[in-house]
Amino acid sequence: MAITVIPNLIKAKNHPFILTLAVLLICFTILLFTNTNSSPLYFFSTSTSTSDLQSSPRTLSHPPPPRASSPKNDVAVAIHADPNFHFNWKLCKGTVAVDYIPCLDNFKAIKALKARRHMEHRERHCPDPNPTCLVPLPPGYRVPLPWPKSRDMIWYDNVPHPKLVEYKKDQNWVRKSGDYLVFPGGGTQFKDGVISYVEFIERTLPTIEWGRHIRVILDVGCGVASFGGYLLDKDVITMSFAPKDEHEAQIQFALERGIPATLSVIGTQKLTFPDNAYDLIHCARCRVHWDADGGRPLLELNRILRPGGFFVWSATPVYRDDERDQNVWKAMVALTKSMCWKVVSRTVDSSGIGLVIYQKPVSTSCYVKRKDKNPPLCEQNDRKNSSWYVVLSRCLSPLPVDSMGNLFSWPMPWPKRLISKPPSLSTESGAEEMFYEDTKHWSALVSDVYLNDLAINWSSVRNVMDMNAHYGGFAAALIDLPVWVMNVIPIDVPDTLSIIFDRGLIGIYHDWCESLNTYPRTYDLLHSSFLFRNLTQRCDVIDVVVEIDRILRPGGYIVVQDTVEMINKLSPILHSLHWSLTLYKDQFLVGSLLNCFSASGNCSVGNCYSLLLSAPVEADSAPVEADRRLDPSSSLNASRLDRSLTPHTWSPGPELDASRGLDPSRGGELATLRGLDRLSLPTVLAMWCLGVGEWFRVDHVKWSPDSSSQ
Repeated sequence: MAITVIPNLIKAKNHPFILTLAVLLICFTILLFTNTNSSPLYFFSTSTSTSDLQSSPRTLSHPPPPRASSPKNDVAVAIHADPNFHFNWKLCKGTVAVDYIPCLDNFKAIKALKARRHMEHRERHCPDPNPTCLVPLPPGYRVPLPWPKSRDMIWYDNVPHPKLVEYKKDQNWVRKSGDYLVFPGGGTQFKDGVISYVEFIERTLPTIEWGRHIRVILDVGCGVASFGGYLLDKDVITMSFAPKDEHEAQIQFALERGIPATLSVIGTQKLTFPDNAYDLIHCARCRVHWDADGGRPLLELNRILRPGGFFVWSATPVYRDDERDQNVWKAMVALTKSMCWKVVSRTVDSSGIGLVIYQKPVSTSCYVKRKDKNPPLCEQNDRKNSSWYVVLSRCLSPLPVDSMGNLFSWPMPWPKRLISKPPSLSTESGAEEMFYEDTKHWSALVSDVYLNDLAINWSSVRNVMDMNAHYGGFAAALIDLPVWVMNVIPIDVPDTLSIIFDRGLIGIYHDWCESLNTYPRTYDLLHSSFLFRNLTQRCDVIDVVVEIDRILRPGGYIVVQDTVEMINKLSPILHSLHWSLTLYKDQFLVGSLLNCFSASGNCSVGNCYSLLLSAPVEADSAPVEADRRLDPSSSLNASRLDRSLTPHTWSPGPELDASRGLDPSRGGELATLRGLDRLSLPTVLAMWCLGVGEWFRVDHVKWSPDSSSQ
């Protein structure tokens, strides 16, 4: 009876206020007699003014969150939002808001620096307290192109930085072509292309043997990371790094391309890598003065270069004869000799570009024979494998030895080194067995659970981060997928990062109570295995969630393996950010970040967080879309879609286009709403009451100035 009255009420236009109240009464009557066990529908409205869209003190209440449970231990359970959880989320503001990196964009701290001569202004200066504002999307942001297509081209609107295109236009680094940024594979030192350059290095020194002997590389001052991108074809994984400087977003270009990269600088502090990590370090015109400050920059490379590893330096002092270049070359000769580095090759290619290849010693005999013990050997008790906020030293790191005093050997050839005993593994009883058990554990878990049972579309995943990597077992188990993994060792857990490098993988140290040195929207999947239990003793879990939200791309995933208690603590925070959450086996929480893309691949509104913060949407704006995509031709003027409620299938009505309804081939994912350009208030209420409201919540609608909405 109530249902039949609604269409007549909707058609009426004389008394909208009375009609609205009538529809509300009917809706509440229906809800009273429906199944009380189902999740209730509710409107969630937040008023946001322009002045509010900045980081400010937050207000948070902590009611006991609902405990997610499953009648069967192996059944995935959707976790619904807790209506009692409140947090005053705000957007970041300022000229760098869309690319905000809190610890590198702390302009107040940078301005107060007393010196910049050693790149202090490019180092970390984290704000206190941590900002909790949400980073907006750049206008026109789209679904990133898939790998391997992304290696050669990306959407310009995703990284809209033209300065590098203009600055390097003659060197074939990157060029703009229509809606794309295209990477031809050129570079300052790659005049014949990066592939030719890579092959030239191996011809110069065949013992390099890409992808077998040499597996893990550091590319210093990497540009747009084409060197590392093309080495992936040879089973070489390259950590490309550069500072956030006037070369504008080169690391952001690299990560958008799907190439491993991180923001860093050789300044006054050690790089966040372990000792003796890299098989080879490469520098092509990287603009680092290696002999500066008593040779500290080159001594830092010596620290992280594996004994027997190579330093490939391609720069003008190697092959030019002018006075300036020759003075630099002489200084480099003196410094490398004092460090016992040996020149194993020096040559010039057909394009006139030259390079020199140095090798680090594999024994201590040269150190002992030096007449002038300068630089001195570092004291053994001063050596710390962790390099987090540690000042650069002017001494030679001792060669690594085990507990018996034996020098470490070179790892097994790739791919054997992935599953072989790492040279840096402890010699204590049981360590080797523990390592192999960990490898077996992750291989089975990833195969049985992560790839098959969890709601993850792995075809959309390229950049992965393991937030608490331990031995790197998770990354090793993913080795056959077209993904790469940044393995993070938190500073408050046992240091196993050397083992990860020994296995032929890459990683960094980090403190998750601070922001990471990466741009927003750079990872497709973040993985956390029992990270939070130690972390929450030192910092607020909300700070970590905000950082996760900043790093992940729209549509990306967070996979948390943790206790039920910790999952219950995380769930309401993630839900307040409009993540869809699923719990599996009471310990695997899978969260999917808001996906606001239309079927055409464009972000329907210029800013996903305008949905979250309920910013009013104009009547002629592009459609809003979440996990279940709306047709790009629709004009639904809602500022938020509810992603936590289960969609219903309904019959075509007067305001629903039957020809483009639910798509059976996509499991009902694609819904088409048409003719909703101007929704009257009674229409919205009636649709909500009839079940359409379980597809979306309307927080702000710009009502059209017609008689139905007066």
